[in-house]
Amino acid sequence: MTAVIGIDVGTGSVRAGVFDLSGKMLGVASRDIQTWKTGSDFVEQSSDNIWQAVCEAVQGAMSSSGLLASDIKGVGFDATCSLVAVDEEGRPVTVSPSRDDARNIIVWMDHRATPQAMKINSSPHRVLQYVGGTISPEMETPKLLWLKENMPETWARTAHFFDLPDFLTWRASGQTSRSLCSTVCKWTYLGHEQQWDREYFESIGLGDLAQEDFTRIGTDIRPMGSPVTGGLSLQAATELGLLQGTPTATSIIDAHAGALGIIGASLDNQPVTQDILETRMALICGTSSCHMVVSQQAHNIAGVWGPYFSAMVPGMWLNEGGQSTTGALIDHIIFSHARGQEAKKQAESEGKSIYQFLNERLNILTTGLSFPALLTKNRHILPYFHGNRSPRANPLLRGTVAGLCMENSIDDLAVSYLATIQAIAYGTKHIIESMNQSGYTIQTIFACGGDCKNSVFLREHADILNCQIVLAKEPEAVLLGAATLATVAAGIQPNIFAAMSAMNHAGAVIQPAMGTQHYHLQKYAVFKRMHDDLVAYQALMTTAG
Repeated sequence: MTAVIGIDVGTGSVRAGVFDLSGKMLGVASRDIQTWKTGSDFVEQSSDNIWQAVCEAVQGAMSSSGLLASDIKGVGFDATCSLVAVDEEGRPVTVSPSRDDARNIIVWMDHRATPQAMKINSSPHRVLQYVGGTISPEMETPKLLWLKENMPETWARTAHFFDLPDFLTWRASGQTSRSLCSTVCKWTYLGHEQQWDREYFESIGLGDLAQEDFTRIGTDIRPMGSPVTGGLSLQAATELGLLQGTPTATSIIDAHAGALGIIGASLDNQPVTQDILETRMALICGTSSCHMVVSQQAHNIAGVWGPYFSAMVPGMWLNEGGQSTTGALIDHIIFSHARGQEAKKQAESEGKSIYQFLNERLNILTTGLSFPALLTKNRHILPYFHGNRSPRANPLLRGTVAGLCMENSIDDLAVSYLATIQAIAYGTKHIIESMNQSGYTIQTIFACGGDCKNSVFLREHADILNCQIVLAKEPEAVLLGAATLATVAAGIQPNIFAAMSAMNHAGAVIQPAMGTQHYHLQKYAVFKRMHDDLVAYQALMTTAG
């Protein structure tokens, strides 16, 4: 038997999947990881805790697959774009005001570096042309600047700053090579020029990294899927239960792995070309959402990250839209409601998830209506509870809810839940509009991630976007994307495009419902007006003290 392993480190858990060469999953396991949150802006994790979870997940997936270590011909990693700090010996270095060395990861969603991002954005920098014109506090150079300014001891002690996907390949192999995906998309490496911009680092206050010839953030930048020198080290192989030297792929960010796990699927048995890929968007829906599109030409889109060269599909330019909170926002709305915990307990007593329970409640409430979306005619939500990533690129924006009343029933919760899903879909519509106005012609959405298991989430997106949504035949598309890289590293497939063609397969297709478009256009107009009103409120209060 010939198989590969894909390993995905998400925001809340690690998952490992064993796949055959056609993309069929043979075994899977997951382990939760620990997160520390302080206020709304500080979010931290532990690389030791994550690696332990990786080892346990791989062992569990292998056990459920029934395969031998000798059957595994390659390993691929993906992870969130979180910042990891380690010293010369590879030991964790604290990034936390708590000074606890175990807390050595600034998680992607951490917004502590918002002032540093604003400082960077206040001056013209060439690299900003390749991040949508505005750098985000979720990217790594603002976070590095925060550490230098606020934790000088950490800055001095840290020998290596890794993006989490690159930390995983380092921990697996002992090699300090970095991924083109991580460095281009989150660290401002100019992939099309194959260089760091020294002037940028010097001008923003990180000139010491340039003076060190970038040794702390990466000098060996490799394409995703290329083999890491030596493969699995003896130590890592022992910990994972695999064989020393097993080919290990240069890593990828989790959202990008999700795109590689689905966007190459053939529809109607037609071969997928670069021209076809340009008409597709990969929508990866989890704690946050990412909107991935690729093109043969570079497109500069205000507020949308990129264009990034060869950062996902080799030889193509990537643009990446995103929403900082989607699944997390849905949960926030549910559990901040007066009946949230009650609804959860009732759902559990019926053997259902909270989402299944609320979806069934919506079905009951829809009785007598032309379509379910009418339930939110007077309930509107602006979903910028953690700022806006795309296309407004403003981390200081905040959420708004309009149309509340004195009711606090479970039915009222269901309506707010539906309005939240719709607000997320309107945000995606706004991102697609920006992309299409700047050179894209997006015709089909390829969706994956946890939210895609929610039928209401999918239905509202199809209706609001007025576009068909294609799901992956293999629901764990992010794991599959990591596994595709493993086949390339092992030499089983010659390149990523071939690996996608072999392992991507389309599943169910959701078509937009007829008769809902006018309603959603009106609600979309409200969505945009709510932003304008919020900005006006913020302006009024600037002089309030």
